[in-house]
Amino acid sequence: MNKKITGNIIITGASRGLGKAIAEKFAENNHNLYLSSRNEMALYKTMEELQTKFPSITIKAKPFDLSKSEEAKAMGEWILSLGISIDILINNAGNFLPGNVHDEKEGTLEEMINVNLYSAYHLTRTLLPKMMKQDFTTGSRGHIFNMCSIASLKAYGNGGSYSISKFALAGFSKNLREEMKQHFIKVTAVYPGAVYTDSWIGSGIDEKRIMEARDIADMIFASSQLSPQATVEEIIVRPQLGDL
Repeated sequence: MNKKITGNIIITGASRGLGKAIAEKFAENNHNLYLSSRNEMALYKTMEELQTKFPSITIKAKPFDLSKSEEAKAMGEWILSLGISIDILINNAGNFLPGNVHDEKEGTLEEMINVNLYSAYHLTRTLLPKMMKQDFTTGSRGHIFNMCSIASLKAYGNGGSYSISKFALAGFSKNLREEMKQHFIKVTAVYPGAVYTDSWIGSGIDEKRIMEARDIADMIFASSQLSPQATVEEIIVRPQLGDL
Protein backbone atom coordinates (compact mmCIF):
# COMPACT_ATOMS: atom_id res chain seq x y z
CA MET A 1 0.00 0.00 0.00
CA ASN A 2 1.34 3.44 -0.93
CA LYS A 3 2.19 5.81 1.89
CA LYS A 4 0.39 9.13 2.09
CA ILE A 5 2.13 11.95 0.21
CA THR A 6 3.44 14.33 2.85
CA GLY A 7 4.31 17.51 0.95
CA ASN A 8 5.60 19.31 -2.13
CA ILE A 9 9.30 20.10 -2.31
CA ILE A 10 10.78 22.60 -4.77
CA ILE A 11 14.53 22.28 -5.31
CA THR A 12 16.79 24.33 -7.57
CA GLY A 13 20.17 23.06 -8.73
CA ALA A 14 18.66 19.60 -8.39
CA SER A 15 20.39 17.60 -11.13
CA ARG A 16 23.49 16.62 -9.14
CA GLY A 17 25.45 17.06 -5.93
CA LEU A 18 23.66 18.54 -2.93
CA GLY A 19 20.45 19.20 -4.82
CA LYS A 20 20.14 15.60 -5.99
CA ALA A 21 20.94 14.25 -2.51
CA ILE A 22 18.29 16.50 -0.97
CA ALA A 23 15.75 15.42 -3.57
CA GLU A 24 16.41 11.76 -2.85
CA LYS A 25 16.07 12.29 0.90
CA PHE A 26 12.65 13.88 0.56
CA ALA A 27 11.57 11.35 -2.08
CA GLU A 28 12.30 8.41 0.18
CA ASN A 29 10.10 10.07 2.79
CA ASN A 30 7.23 10.28 0.29
CA HIS A 31 7.29 13.92 -0.72
CA ASN A 32 6.48 15.11 -4.23
CA LEU A 33 9.37 16.81 -6.04
CA TYR A 34 9.49 19.83 -8.36
CA LEU A 35 13.01 20.14 -9.66
CA SER A 36 15.04 22.55 -11.72
CA SER A 37 18.59 23.01 -12.94
CA ARG A 38 20.33 24.67 -15.87
CA ASN A 39 21.55 21.39 -17.39
CA GLU A 40 18.51 19.94 -19.14
CA MET A 41 20.01 16.52 -19.89
CA ALA A 42 21.29 15.97 -16.36
CA LEU A 43 18.02 17.21 -14.88
CA TYR A 44 15.82 14.79 -16.80
CA LYS A 45 18.23 11.95 -16.08
CA THR A 46 17.94 12.68 -12.37
CA MET A 47 14.15 12.87 -12.64
CA GLU A 48 14.05 9.52 -14.41
CA GLU A 49 16.32 7.88 -11.81
CA LEU A 50 14.24 9.18 -8.92
CA GLN A 51 10.90 8.32 -10.52
CA THR A 52 12.09 4.75 -11.15
CA LYS A 53 13.24 4.43 -7.56
CA PHE A 54 10.20 6.15 -6.02
CA PRO A 55 7.23 5.42 -8.33
CA SER A 56 4.53 6.46 -5.87
CA ILE A 57 5.43 10.16 -5.76
CA THR A 58 4.94 12.92 -8.32
CA ILE A 59 8.15 14.28 -9.83
CA LYS A 60 8.15 17.16 -12.27
CA ALA A 61 11.21 18.92 -13.67
CA LYS A 62 11.90 21.85 -15.94
CA PRO A 63 15.23 23.46 -16.86
CA PHE A 64 15.84 27.13 -16.11
CA ASP A 65 18.97 29.28 -16.02
CA LEU A 66 18.29 30.96 -12.71
CA SER A 67 21.23 33.34 -13.10
CA LYS A 68 18.87 35.27 -15.38
CA SER A 69 16.20 37.10 -13.44
CA GLU A 70 13.54 36.52 -16.08
CA GLU A 71 14.11 32.75 -15.92
CA ALA A 72 14.06 32.72 -12.11
CA LYS A 73 10.70 34.49 -12.26
CA ALA A 74 9.56 32.09 -15.01
CA MET A 75 10.35 29.14 -12.77
CA GLY A 76 8.21 30.68 -10.06
CA GLU A 77 5.36 31.15 -12.52
CA TRP A 78 5.72 27.51 -13.60
CA ILE A 79 5.35 26.36 -9.99
CA LEU A 80 2.35 28.64 -9.48
CA SER A 81 0.71 27.29 -12.66
CA LEU A 82 0.76 23.77 -11.20
CA GLY A 83 -1.70 24.77 -8.49
CA ILE A 84 0.21 22.98 -5.72
CA SER A 85 0.87 24.00 -2.13
CA ILE A 86 4.42 25.26 -1.69
CA ASP A 87 5.50 23.34 1.39
CA ILE A 88 9.28 23.57 1.12
CA LEU A 89 11.44 25.71 -1.17
CA ILE A 90 15.15 24.87 -1.29
CA ASN A 91 17.21 27.55 -3.02
CA ASN A 92 20.23 25.44 -3.90
CA ALA A 93 21.23 26.78 -7.34
CA GLY A 94 24.74 28.19 -7.29
CA ASN A 95 28.21 28.17 -8.78
CA PHE A 96 31.80 28.70 -7.67
CA LEU A 97 34.44 30.67 -9.53
CA PRO A 98 37.79 30.85 -7.69
CA GLY A 99 39.76 34.07 -7.57
CA ASN A 100 40.80 37.09 -5.55
CA VAL A 101 39.08 40.46 -5.57
CA HIS A 102 42.20 42.26 -6.81
CA ASP A 103 42.90 40.07 -9.83
CA GLU A 104 39.84 37.96 -10.73
CA LYS A 105 38.40 38.26 -14.23
CA GLU A 106 36.18 41.27 -14.95
CA GLY A 107 32.54 40.33 -14.50
CA THR A 108 33.15 37.62 -11.90
CA LEU A 109 31.29 39.47 -9.17
CA GLU A 110 28.28 40.05 -11.40
CA GLU A 111 28.21 36.37 -12.40
CA MET A 112 28.46 35.16 -8.81
CA ILE A 113 25.79 37.57 -7.57
CA ASN A 114 23.46 36.59 -10.41
CA VAL A 115 23.62 32.84 -9.77
CA ASN A 116 24.20 32.72 -6.01
CA LEU A 117 21.94 35.56 -4.84
CA TYR A 118 19.54 36.79 -7.49
CA SER A 119 18.37 33.27 -8.35
CA ALA A 120 17.05 32.80 -4.81
CA TYR A 121 15.84 36.40 -4.53
CA HIS A 122 13.69 36.44 -7.67
CA LEU A 123 12.31 32.90 -7.33
CA THR A 124 11.42 33.42 -3.68
CA ARG A 125 9.74 36.78 -4.35
CA THR A 126 7.62 35.17 -7.07
CA LEU A 127 6.41 32.40 -4.75
CA LEU A 128 5.98 34.33 -1.50
CA PRO A 129 2.57 35.92 -2.22
CA LYS A 130 1.04 32.45 -2.61
CA MET A 131 2.88 31.07 0.42
CA MET A 132 1.69 33.97 2.57
CA LYS A 133 -1.93 33.09 1.71
CA GLN A 134 -1.65 29.31 2.13
CA ASP A 135 -3.76 27.25 4.48
CA PHE A 136 -2.76 27.75 8.10
CA THR A 137 -4.44 24.71 9.67
CA THR A 138 -1.08 22.94 10.07
CA GLY A 139 0.41 25.93 11.90
CA SER A 140 2.91 26.74 9.14
CA ARG A 141 2.63 28.23 5.67
CA GLY A 142 5.85 26.71 4.40
CA HIS A 143 9.60 26.54 4.86
CA ILE A 144 12.40 28.16 2.84
CA PHE A 145 15.98 26.86 2.91
CA ASN A 146 18.76 28.99 1.41
CA MET A 147 21.99 27.17 0.60
CA CYS A 148 24.66 29.52 1.86
CA SER A 149 28.21 28.36 2.64
CA ILE A 150 30.96 28.47 5.21
CA ALA A 151 32.21 31.19 2.85
CA SER A 152 29.19 33.22 4.04
CA LEU A 153 30.71 33.35 7.51
CA LYS A 154 34.43 33.89 6.95
CA ALA A 155 36.47 35.16 4.03
CA TYR A 156 39.24 32.92 2.75
CA GLY A 157 41.97 32.98 0.12
CA ASN A 158 40.83 32.49 -3.47
CA GLY A 159 37.23 32.98 -2.40
CA GLY A 160 36.81 36.45 -3.90
CA SER A 161 33.45 37.21 -5.43
CA TYR A 162 32.07 33.77 -4.56
CA SER A 163 32.44 34.56 -0.87
CA ILE A 164 30.97 38.03 -1.38
CA SER A 165 27.90 36.53 -3.07
CA LYS A 166 27.45 33.98 -0.30
CA PHE A 167 27.72 36.70 2.37
CA ALA A 168 24.93 38.45 0.45
CA LEU A 169 22.80 35.30 0.39
CA ALA A 170 23.21 35.01 4.15
CA GLY A 171 22.01 38.61 4.49
CA PHE A 172 19.02 37.82 2.30
CA SER A 173 18.21 34.86 4.56
CA LYS A 174 18.40 36.94 7.74
CA ASN A 175 16.13 39.63 6.33
CA LEU A 176 13.67 37.06 5.00
CA ARG A 177 13.55 35.31 8.37
CA GLU A 178 12.57 38.55 10.11
CA GLU A 179 9.93 39.43 7.51
CA MET A 180 8.31 35.99 7.40
CA LYS A 181 7.96 35.39 11.16
CA GLN A 182 4.56 37.06 11.30
CA HIS A 183 3.39 35.10 8.25
CA PHE A 184 4.37 31.75 9.84
CA ILE A 185 6.80 30.87 7.07
CA LYS A 186 10.03 29.34 8.31
CA VAL A 187 13.41 30.40 6.89
CA THR A 188 16.64 28.46 7.39
CA ALA A 189 20.11 29.41 6.18
CA VAL A 190 22.36 26.39 5.53
CA TYR A 191 26.14 26.84 5.88
CA PRO A 192 27.94 23.70 4.69
CA GLY A 193 31.68 23.28 4.62
CA ALA A 194 33.38 21.08 2.02
CA VAL A 195 31.03 18.42 0.63
CA TYR A 196 32.22 15.68 -1.72
CA THR A 197 30.45 16.47 -4.98
CA ASP A 198 31.59 16.55 -8.61
CA SER A 199 33.63 19.70 -8.04
CA TRP A 200 36.02 17.76 -5.76
CA ILE A 201 36.57 14.82 -8.12
CA GLY A 202 40.14 14.90 -9.38
CA SER A 203 41.21 17.37 -6.68
CA GLY A 204 43.46 14.84 -4.97
CA ILE A 205 41.63 15.37 -1.65
CA ASP A 206 40.68 12.15 0.11
CA GLU A 207 36.88 11.89 -0.06
CA LYS A 208 36.89 10.69 3.56
CA ARG A 209 38.28 14.12 4.52
CA ILE A 210 35.15 15.80 3.13
CA MET A 211 31.50 15.51 4.13
CA GLU A 212 28.98 13.50 2.13
CA ALA A 213 26.15 15.25 0.31
CA ARG A 214 23.81 12.99 2.26
CA ASP A 215 24.96 14.65 5.51
CA ILE A 216 23.55 18.00 4.41
CA ALA A 217 20.38 16.41 3.06
CA ASP A 218 19.80 14.68 6.40
CA MET A 219 20.18 17.95 8.32
CA ILE A 220 17.80 19.82 6.04
CA PHE A 221 15.20 17.07 6.26
CA ALA A 222 15.46 16.87 10.06
CA SER A 223 15.03 20.65 10.34
CA SER A 224 11.91 20.47 8.20
CA GLN A 225 10.25 18.01 10.59
CA LEU A 226 10.01 20.16 13.72
CA SER A 227 6.77 21.42 15.21
CA PRO A 228 5.25 24.57 13.66
CA GLN A 229 6.38 26.61 16.67
CA ALA A 230 10.06 25.75 16.21
CA THR A 231 12.42 27.08 13.53
CA VAL A 232 16.05 26.19 12.93
CA GLU A 233 17.43 29.53 11.79
CA GLU A 234 20.91 28.31 10.82
CA ILE A 235 22.55 24.98 10.02
CA ILE A 236 26.35 24.98 10.17
CA VAL A 237 28.04 21.72 9.20
CA ARG A 238 31.78 21.25 8.79
CA PRO A 239 34.06 18.25 8.15
CA GLN A 240 35.16 16.61 11.39
CA LEU A 241 38.77 17.78 10.87
CA GLY A 242 37.67 21.31 10.04
CA ASP A 243 37.59 23.40 6.91
CA LEU A 244 40.01 22.75 4.08
